[in-house]
Amino acid sequence: MNCNICPRKCNIDRDIDLGFCGASNQIKIAKYMVHNWEEPIISGNSGSGAIFFSHCNLKCAYCQNYQISCEGLGKYVSAQQLVEIFKELESKGVHNLNLVTPSHYAKQIIDALNIYKPKVPIVWNSNGYETEQTLEMIKDYIDVYLVDMKYMDNRLSLHLSGAKDYVEVCSKAILKMKQNQPKDILINNIIQKGVIVRHLVLPNEIENTFKVLEWLNKNLGEDCFISIMSQYTPYYKSKEMEKYNRKLKPIEYKRVINKINELKFKNGFYQDLTSANDNFVPDFQKFKD
Repeated sequence: MNCNICPRKCNIDRDIDLGFCGASNQIKIAKYMVHNWEEPIISGNSGSGAIFFSHCNLKCAYCQNYQISCEGLGKYVSAQQLVEIFKELESKGVHNLNLVTPSHYAKQIIDALNIYKPKVPIVWNSNGYETEQTLEMIKDYIDVYLVDMKYMDNRLSLHLSGAKDYVEVCSKAILKMKQNQPKDILINNIIQKGVIVRHLVLPNEIENTFKVLEWLNKNLGEDCFISIMSQYTPYYKSKEMEKYNRKLKPIEYKRVINKINELKFKNGFYQDLTSANDNFVPDFQKFKD
């Protein structure tokens, strides 16, 4: 069957050809590890069992994981081998299994989860560029959605991520995720069910961030979990883009925090500006840590 798993709807046979994301029908993983640097309700004290999937249906100009998302670094694994990775990470006592950029392998991941259902929550760590049909397909397998909302401006999404319809697609996707997991459930300060929305603040684009925050406040409410990230560092193509070839200025991030307080969000996670540091980027030359 030809692939229309994501909004690109390439309609190609991934056994013999590659679409926009660059993925074949065989699962490709760049790295798996115990991740201690996610949001506190994800990583906790024991870490999150992160599995980084290769390829991506967005090719963001500033992607810090460009080696795997854009250049395809990684190793092929079968569904059974993915199951063994689930079990290995579980054995390390992680709070959850964190599937990072998994959307283009949704069907293959379901195959693995039908072989073995982990005892810890499954986190769908997504860029937000998803179809409602795919989210319906995975709803019985996913406990937590950790989703980006990158843009509220299609001019920006087209320019920086090659997606002319990101705003409409991501908005519908997040509402569908909330429908799939309507209640945020925490046990011992670790999320078991629910939705967390991430947003990376971009230099010179604070108005875009304001629009994202306003949409979240209006559509998910002031109680929703948001994670506002200040870690932007020029990577990949953004190094050649004058407007984006710098880190955030303190005044930019201060304006964002003021906006969050103005909108009275109650469940927010905010990074310190020191998070814009290469040391927090995983070493994708190592398949496992």
